[in-house]
Amino acid sequence: MISAEAIRRPRGAFAALTSRSYRIYLGGQSLANTGTWMQSIAQDWLVYDLTHSSTCVGVTMALQFLPILSLGLYTGGVADRRPKRRILLTTQTLNAAATAALAAITIAGAVRAADVYAFALLSGLIFAFDAPARQAFVAEVVPPGQLRAAIALNAAVFQATRLVGPAVAALLIASVGTGWVFAVNVACYAGPVIGLLRLRPSDLRPAPPARREPGALRATARYLRQHPDVVRTIFLVGMFGTFGLNFPIVLTAMAKSTFHGDATTYGLFNIALAVGSATGALFAGAADPTARARPGMIAGLAAGFGLLQVAAALAPGLAVFLVLLAAMGLANLAFQSMANASVQLAVDPRLRGRVMGLYMLAFVGGTPIGAPLIGVLTSQFGARAGMAVCGAVPLLTAVAVAAAAARWRRAEQRTVAAQAGRLRPGVTR
Repeated sequence: MISAEAIRRPRGAFAALTSRSYRIYLGGQSLANTGTWMQSIAQDWLVYDLTHSSTCVGVTMALQFLPILSLGLYTGGVADRRPKRRILLTTQTLNAAATAALAAITIAGAVRAADVYAFALLSGLIFAFDAPARQAFVAEVVPPGQLRAAIALNAAVFQATRLVGPAVAALLIASVGTGWVFAVNVACYAGPVIGLLRLRPSDLRPAPPARREPGALRATARYLRQHPDVVRTIFLVGMFGTFGLNFPIVLTAMAKSTFHGDATTYGLFNIALAVGSATGALFAGAADPTARARPGMIAGLAAGFGLLQVAAALAPGLAVFLVLLAAMGLANLAFQSMANASVQLAVDPRLRGRVMGLYMLAFVGGTPIGAPLIGVLTSQFGARAGMAVCGAVPLLTAVAVAAAAARWRRAEQRTVAAQAGRLRPGVTR
């Protein structure tokens, strides 16, 4: 007989809400995420408005993610060796200071494209330290059995704030100017700082700090060689992030040149993505929280996302485009949640910071390569061509990864069968 307590206990992605520490952490992140989406819309639109160039939007993205490409493995090691909460408190404070400076010069009317480039590079440097620590810190806030649920709910809330952030940003841009979007985001950084300070150390589950040793990266590489499914997932995530998620470039161009809209149209595109994304994250969290997602399902979601983006690039009208954006958002976040949880559940906790540093390096570190390429392609051949390429690359990569995984499984099965034959009674070597 099922107990009343079991009936009342939250399930799926909401199971993580039973943890007080996670509720506090998530509350702070919700405010920060709202500000992040506001700033993302404002930054993309500011660059496009200053330069009228998709290539320049791509350059801004490249500068923002260049530091993690060069420092991702190092900063992952820092996350393994240092208290992650202290790292996150430091990065949030630095983010607030940098954003306040950009807000001041933008409100004063003195902002230039070079200023936004410098801000993007600085915020990218901060992000290089923040990302691996943030990814690994979730495992310290919730019990292991709730990790997948927490990751899925993180992603759902991140995308739910995408419903609010772009709408508020578009309203502020139209009414008082882009600079005030950055100013509001400065206030939003108070959310995670207060949340982190309220966490009780006794409620956290920190992994033992890793020692700084010369062979740390080699040890991580050896560990990954023994886990080919993790390597394939990280590779797929890398191609997905490098080419599939260039939304600031292709959607600004689709809004302005294809559908002849403005910042409100761009905000509407992001809202459509957010509706699907929040649904996709909850779908991922509804699965068994202790089981790793099957590699075939992860590859299938990546392929579905790519196919939907190609279809969106060919959409004949705005209504169809918005529906396809929502479907893309669902596939995108379901893929991201399942891939992230799959890797975190597979790795040794002592190596989690370094592996997640590599994961984030693959996920966003390719942006300095992919974003300028997509920017140039979009500028030269149009928004539809750029968006079609953004979908085709993840689609083809997912097919190739699925085929490689199938070949590896067949080879492993033949090896096991051969070993069983040698050990069978009456069979001589």
